[in-house]
Amino acid sequence: MTNLEKYTKAFVDAFDVPPSELPTLAYQAIPSWDSVGHMGLMAVLEEAFGITLEIDDVIDFSSFAKGQELLKKYSVEL
Repeated sequence: MTNLEKYTKAFVDAFDVPPSELPTLAYQAIPSWDSVGHMGLMAVLEEAFGITLEIDDVIDFSSFAKGQELLKKYSVEL
């Protein structure tokens, strides 16, 4: 599985949304992406990529697209 597939799967599994909705998906745009859902997603991403996100990055992780940018900081190429 590629990194992009892992990333996509994390969102699909965490929020039960189709992959087609992900490019425009943003924090709190759907009921399941609330603060609790956000922390669950962060945990899944940390596990999937073997990283520990800094608190500033957890806070700044505001959309599917922004997350892709932030993961580059951790040498995760999508």
